[in-house]
Amino acid sequence: MKLLAFAASSSKTSINKQLATYATSLLDGAAVEVLDLNDYELPLFSVDKEAELGSPELAAKFFKKIGDCDAMIISFAEHNGSYTAAWKNLFDWCSRIDQKLYQNKPMVMLATSPGGRGAQTVLGTAVASAPHFAGDLKASLSIPSFQENFDVESGTMTNTELLDQLKEAVETLRS
Repeated sequence: MKLLAFAASSSKTSINKQLATYATSLLDGAAVEVLDLNDYELPLFSVDKEAELGSPELAAKFFKKIGDCDAMIISFAEHNGSYTAAWKNLFDWCSRIDQKLYQNKPMVMLATSPGGRGAQTVLGTAVASAPHFAGDLKASLSIPSFQENFDVESGTMTNTELLDQLKEAVETLRS
């Protein structure tokens, strides 16, 4: 299985990237590629920019990465209850290539934050919209209070209940 993972964040110290990367380690035998949204930075999307630039090469490369994988794990950071600007912009550019951006790939959607809600608002938005963009959502999970439930130094989940839920979510990608 070719597993693609990324955080919907451009933070160099993204806890969502840590979570997505860790989640990939729970799926034995997968060939994993973890993307960094900073490698796909694009001008702010608008129809005027699209008319001027066409479809940027980086958007096409990102879209192709999705097309080439067998399954995906995305972990969403939440900015003011919504997507990060970096993810929303890349998403907008790629959805202009094809609205079926997720290309019917099996996917697990995650989210975490330092707070007790664990980015549930943005995760709810992502989960609700996935079918409109051809996302084959297998599972979703919010991890609240990241620093209390994840040991950054060892890169492991310390909360066994959440770890079991994460393992269960990731295993759905095998079906």
